[in-house]
Amino acid sequence: MGKSDIWRADFESAARRRGQIADPEWERGSVLTPAVARSVQKFQVGESGDGAHLIAEAVATGDHAYAAAVRLFVAEEQNHARMLGRLLRAAGWATVHADWTDVVFVRLRRLLGLRLELMIPAVAEVIALRYYRALADGGHDPLLVDVARRILDDEQRHVPFQCHRLRVGFADFPRAVRFIVENGWRLTAFGVTVVVAFDHGSALAELGVGRRQFISDTWPLFGDVIGAVFGDRQ
Repeated sequence: MGKSDIWRADFESAARRRGQIADPEWERGSVLTPAVARSVQKFQVGESGDGAHLIAEAVATGDHAYAAAVRLFVAEEQNHARMLGRLLRAAGWATVHADWTDVVFVRLRRLLGLRLELMIPAVAEVIALRYYRALADGGHDPLLVDVARRILDDEQRHVPFQCHRLRVGFADFPRAVRFIVENGWRLTAFGVTVVVAFDHGSALAELGVGRRQFISDTWPLFGDVIGAVFGDRQ
């Protein structure tokens, strides 16, 4: 069984487990502060894409197992958007249709094919690890904590999935090119992390995470991703 088959099986197994677990108790309602609600609205937009461009790029690789895994990955992201939307409605907040940070992410993703299509979301996934951890650990609303923990469980699988494909994608690149890409990626990741920390600063502060702490906690996570993609090569 190839690595793509293993990932497809992993996503299929996760889908089966999800089907056996009851949804969060939406009927209990939720209480979100304005800062946290606005922050969740922005992340909900980011999770709500249809993934059509990424799926098309995956299909074009000719790796059918990988394309199937990507479809299941997109379905998980859409489920995150669904749960965040239900959470907002349970708290009496509407969803929003667009956010400037999401527009920037989408435009960057589509510039240079599958590799960049994965590199930019990988940055978002790493940031999501720290963000949903903040919601899970610092949220005082039971429904918010439940949703955040469910999403965090998925994100912890999504990051290595993205890393594997990126490692494959850059395997044949010359060392000098990988060096340039790696450092450009580091710079992009740092910039995006700083933007998110300030854009969501009020919500993070309410969750007990300052802007500086959010950046310092997220940066080592991205270092692990860099190592997984570019590390230990001769």
